[in-house]
Amino acid sequence: MADCVKAASLLKSWDKVLVISHASPDGDTLGSAAALLRGLCSLGKQVKFFCADPVPEKFSYLFEGLALGEFQPEHVMTVDVADKTLLGETPKELVDRIELAIDHHGTHVPFAPERWVDSTAAATVELVFALLEELGAEITPAIADCLYTGLTTDTGCFRYQSVTSRTHRIAAALLERGARGADINRAMFESKTKAQVEAERMTMDTMRFSSGGKCAVIQVPLSIFGATGVKETDLEGLASLPREIEGVVLGVTLKEKENGKVKVSLRANPPGDAAQLCSRFGGGGHKGAAGCTLEMTLEQALQTMEKACGEYLGELGLL
Repeated sequence: MADCVKAASLLKSWDKVLVISHASPDGDTLGSAAALLRGLCSLGKQVKFFCADPVPEKFSYLFEGLALGEFQPEHVMTVDVADKTLLGETPKELVDRIELAIDHHGTHVPFAPERWVDSTAAATVELVFALLEELGAEITPAIADCLYTGLTTDTGCFRYQSVTSRTHRIAAALLERGARGADINRAMFESKTKAQVEAERMTMDTMRFSSGGKCAVIQVPLSIFGATGVKETDLEGLASLPREIEGVVLGVTLKEKENGKVKVSLRANPPGDAAQLCSRFGGGGHKGAAGCTLEMTLEQALQTMEKACGEYLGELGLL
């Protein structure tokens, strides 16, 4: 079981390192990867990046000016990956070669011989920040931007229960090192295209309440993408909306996929535990935010999740 010192020791001895992010990448997995890649580059390492899905345009700045090599990797590692199933269409030969996993999910399923998992961290970038300091890498403004992006996106701009005093201390340190906090927060939380707003309006029109108003579900059918022109990555913020409604304990977002599956994003307010409920469907995540995938139609997924949420709320004594 690797910790910060062990992880740093491994990376000091490695070269030609491939860092892998999870599929459907978010700010934490991309910020962690980009920061680590930049830090390793500054130490003279050759680095490479892989993600099974394209990097969303709004995160492209994380990789600007980053010198990525073209080589056969000698070492492979992951950041912010709780389970190898979250690697999507990553080639099996790479998955089988993963040597080190750095992650902050309490539901982490071991898949690498060495791993550093700290579920008390609000985001994986908290671990990467400590790792870069242990490696002796300078936290440049570009690296600070990467780390701050992961921190703010995985904490809902520092609003979630996962946020600790350590989180705020790291954020302060990053701002002192040149992170463009205000610009990043605006880009992540306060900037939307007209198409995004229209797609959100259409999605909110699907909202249904059950379990006495303690469960709220919204649906994102495939037709929304054709009707508005948005991409799935443009709708990342949707999942938090149902939970913001007063009285809602479980907020569910159902996204229809082209492969006949439905992606479930679950958000929970106390005393709900999103990870616990999603684990019943082979998923996982955090207490406040988790996900899973259902192989069924959108309507079937709606019925399944409303039933599951009702049963779970009953177990909590809330019904």
